[in-house]
Amino acid sequence: MSAMSLNPVYQDLLQGITCIDTNYLRPQLAACYLVTQGDQAAFIDTGTYHSVPLLLEVLRRKGISREQVAYVMPTHVHLDHAGGAGELIRQLPNARLVIHPRGARHMIDPEKLTSGSIAVYGEEEFRRHFGELHPVPENRVIIAEDEFSLDLNGRTLLFLDTPGHAKHHYSVYDERSNGFFTGDTFGLSYRELDGQNGPFIFPPTTPVQFNPTAWHDSIARYLRLKPQRMFLTHYGMITEVAKLADDLCHDIDKLATIAQEAADAPHRHQRILQDITHYLLSRASEFHPEHSAQRVQEIFALDLELNTQGLEVWLDRQSRTRG
Repeated sequence: MSAMSLNPVYQDLLQGITCIDTNYLRPQLAACYLVTQGDQAAFIDTGTYHSVPLLLEVLRRKGISREQVAYVMPTHVHLDHAGGAGELIRQLPNARLVIHPRGARHMIDPEKLTSGSIAVYGEEEFRRHFGELHPVPENRVIIAEDEFSLDLNGRTLLFLDTPGHAKHHYSVYDERSNGFFTGDTFGLSYRELDGQNGPFIFPPTTPVQFNPTAWHDSIARYLRLKPQRMFLTHYGMITEVAKLADDLCHDIDKLATIAQEAADAPHRHQRILQDITHYLLSRASEFHPEHSAQRVQEIFALDLELNTQGLEVWLDRQSRTRG
């Protein structure tokens, strides 16, 4: 990607926070955030290897030198959130990676992430979607245990362990904006589906660590701090926090029920996929009735299959535990 061809899409929000489209698969599917405080800056989530030139171009356009970036903070190690972390650290000479304890080894040595992803996507598709995974030098890694606090030039960032979507997931509370950077734990909310009832939100049960009980606990932790806004990787800032938390909790339980009811079905995968599709189409029509079912399925295309796979992994894990 040449410098002349770069055209990053980004939006300045509030309190020095910029939402940057990482250009993953389609517009407004995945974001990362640039947080600036005085003469220091930090990235929360990174997108993929292919996203890094866009992030660097946003720095250039804002007059922020690469040396001013102090931290890179992937909320978890799924590749649409952390795939670009190693390359970004290579490009930012003073930045340190802040990572969940369970994710650190995958950033220091991404070989298992690479081989596992190639096994799922195939070599060609992996390279096309994610590019390369570069290791992060261990001496540039900060482990963010639960309730770890970081000072960004006088701006306090609090890291909370927030499993449910993934065990290696933290969320970052920013006192200055009274908001959380939530990765995937506060769900997915695509802006195309905003409608007459406000934002539409739903939980990504992506493989392999869906845990409804832990997820409810994580949402409760958010609410105890009474945040005014959430900064979602998928996608952007939302503000109706209490209502959307209720919606999210309801859907976590609903998707779990869909999976459990199909547990012994002869064509389990197809049954779960069909029931999730029907449920989300019905819910989305309440928000955006003018969207055709085909259009909504296009928006959800990747999520429907991944949610189904994740629910099946959860069912199998429950079965082994009972056995």
